[in-house]
Amino acid sequence: MGKAVRAKCPRALHAEWKPPRERPDPVKLITESDRGRIAELVPIRHGRMLESPFTFYRGAALNMAFDLASMPSTGIWVQCCGDAHLVNFRGFGTPERRVQFDIHDLDETLPAPWEWDVKRLAVSLVLASRENGFGDASGADAARECARSYREHMIEYGKMTVLDVWYSSLDAKVLAPSIQDSGTRRRVMRRLAKERERSALEDDFAELAHRPRGGGAVIRDNPPTIFHPRDKSARTAFYAGLPETFAQYRTSLPSPVRTLLDRFQFKDMAFKVVGVGSVGTLCLVVLLMADDTDPLFLQVKEARASVLEAYAGKSIFRHHGQRVVHGHWLMQSASDIFLGWCTGTTGRHFYVRQLRDMKLKPTVSAFNLTDMIQFGEYCGWTLARAHARSGKPAMIGGYLGTNETFDKAIAAFSIAYADQTERDYELLKKAAQRGKLKVAMER
Repeated sequence: MGKAVRAKCPRALHAEWKPPRERPDPVKLITESDRGRIAELVPIRHGRMLESPFTFYRGAALNMAFDLASMPSTGIWVQCCGDAHLVNFRGFGTPERRVQFDIHDLDETLPAPWEWDVKRLAVSLVLASRENGFGDASGADAARECARSYREHMIEYGKMTVLDVWYSSLDAKVLAPSIQDSGTRRRVMRRLAKERERSALEDDFAELAHRPRGGGAVIRDNPPTIFHPRDKSARTAFYAGLPETFAQYRTSLPSPVRTLLDRFQFKDMAFKVVGVGSVGTLCLVVLLMADDTDPLFLQVKEARASVLEAYAGKSIFRHHGQRVVHGHWLMQSASDIFLGWCTGTTGRHFYVRQLRDMKLKPTVSAFNLTDMIQFGEYCGWTLARAHARSGKPAMIGGYLGTNETFDKAIAAFSIAYADQTERDYELLKKAAQRGKLKVAMER
């Protein structure tokens, strides 16, 4: 069945990129995606996108969704990430206290053609390679290795039983010793050891909170990324409806986790500015304490309609927080136990998870070429596993085949679309220079 799909969508066709005639102005799409965001934070979003073509790309998932939908498709759908760039892959803790390598953020998740995720991931490797000073031949190697890894592992998942696919995971403790560069391998091993020893009280609480004289524990302001409302009336509005909203979140959790959550008491809440794509959406950090030495930090992120929705159809879930949580459960080999969702007093949808839990974010700017290519391999493997959980791995594997036709096509597409991204970035840059966009550059 997979091989039969090649007749309507030849694998070599994935190499082609030609902007469609009706392609919208990329700057207009950026401003469209600004709608509904917190106005004071939108200039920070623009500033981050203007740092480089790579950061622009990270914030332009809506732009690429239009472009991907205009291209020939296999028509084989899976639960897609929707924003599968390489910074979205990292290590983080499982409920069993392992560190797994997996997709981290699934704000845009929705059922869609599997190749959309592969292409977005591969292009990010080319753009990151350019930013690190590598030539396009090297960037193409990273994209091709990513596609090869996805293809070969998808074929393997197609041979496995459904339960074996579901139970499979990429343990960071297993992956780390396989890192080729000895210096990088030592650094990653040290970070893994440090994260396992990390204390919520001695590390997270010491960094994120403090105890004012005569008061309880509160979150430490660190503007412009973490801050409380400035005046009293704003603070009153900020906390209004919190008990009802928190009760909604609690209801979304499995019964045993509710019992666990009930051991903690609310102490404080503050705004938090996160990633390039999420800047301007309403994101919060919440501090709860079981006692004076037992903190729990939760991250509350606004969940908006997926950028894929206009091209892949609406979610079966009316609540976008539930859509995101469902995507985590489907795509991740193990998800945070505190994953849940709720609706704010103004009608905004949110999803909730732990703020920090043994998280290892890749330092892409420090990658050498060996690191970049091998990281592409790990990401391709991870994406194949995530897609295989909800899709038809044998069918996708049959389409991909055992030769390098698909890998080479993805590498060629990635170079061409990276060029398109740089042209779009220049348009955003000109718009900012002409005063059409408000920009705040962070130090």
